[in-house]
Amino acid sequence: MDATAQGSATVLGALGAGLPALLLHFGLVLGLLIVGIFVYLAVTPFHEQQLVRSGNTAAATVLGGALVALAIPLAALLATTGSLLDILVWGVVAVILQLVTVTIISLLMRGMRGMIEAGQVAAAIPVVAAQISIGLLNAAAMVPV
Repeated sequence: MDATAQGSATVLGALGAGLPALLLHFGLVLGLLIVGIFVYLAVTPFHEQQLVRSGNTAAATVLGGALVALAIPLAALLATTGSLLDILVWGVVAVILQLVTVTIISLLMRGMRGMIEAGQVAAAIPVVAAQISIGLLNAAAMVPV
């Protein structure tokens, strides 16, 4: 077998061994992201889906920020661990921390619901900033040991 054929066989072998693991890990993280966003939608004090459908930019901004904030720690887990159990356990913790964040923000920002429902993007920006900040800190703290 020449060097080119041997190199191709090595690449195909690695792809055959690694692709199923990649798909499994990616599928688990994607599932956590989907569950996380649905739980987020259920616990927030306003109805983002309805507001977004009606063209509310503030609600769309908050929902987009929540999605990114949930994805950040999940992406860090995906990049730093090969264990499905670690990804599952710490992924659930990441989602819970993001939900706690939005709950605390809701309590601290009196009138946030009304401002978001009124489409005030100025109210959405600190919410998104807090969500993404916690997502980044969460990602940095969740590097499995």
